[in-house]
Amino acid sequence: MEPFVLIGVVAVVVLAVTVHESAHAWVADRLGDPTARALGRVTLNPLPHVDLFMTILLPALLFLVHSPVIFGGAKPVPVDMRNFRHPWRDNAIVAAAGPVSNFLQALFWAGLLSVLLRTGLWTEESMGVKVLGWGIVVNVLLALFNLLPLPPLDGSRIVMWMLGPEARRGYLRLEAFGLLILLGLFFFVPGFQLFLMTTLYHVTDFVVGLVGLPMSAYHLFTLL
Repeated sequence: MEPFVLIGVVAVVVLAVTVHESAHAWVADRLGDPTARALGRVTLNPLPHVDLFMTILLPALLFLVHSPVIFGGAKPVPVDMRNFRHPWRDNAIVAAAGPVSNFLQALFWAGLLSVLLRTGLWTEESMGVKVLGWGIVVNVLLALFNLLPLPPLDGSRIVMWMLGPEARRGYLRLEAFGLLILLGLFFFVPGFQLFLMTTLYHVTDFVVGLVGLPMSAYHLFTLL
């Protein structure tokens, strides 16, 4: 990967994660919980969102062992549900804010790329196409990954809103084993990776079609 493309990809990935976490913090604050704001998490500065293990060590370890899948995360945004008027509903809204921010970023990058290609300012051979292409794909992937209904991912917070008290308590017990379950799904359930990648392809195709990008998701993936 060319140095320009690599720097650009790192920038859009960092922005994707930073906006995701800041969206959680901002929505929580708007719904009555100032915890994250007090800790400086309503910011586009990536440093307050960095988690030593999930942001640095885990992706580095997966890279070193030549894992076919490399993933990580940021420092979880602290939420005190006692500050919400409707605790479980508001907590679900805060959780959804992260993936929604990633879908919006994917639409933005796709829209920008569409304008640049349609006006002739860029061609498909331009290096910037790869950068914006990665911006689209990474944001769709982050949104889908975080919507998985596995504690502590965002999708689990949405599911909890729909459960009764007893079912919710049992579901919450999974949180202590969430990372292990996730790693197990990636490395020991081949169908899981296929499901995630197939969903990524179809959702990306929907995004590029929505903004009129003059290429399909398949074409976009071949350029990356």
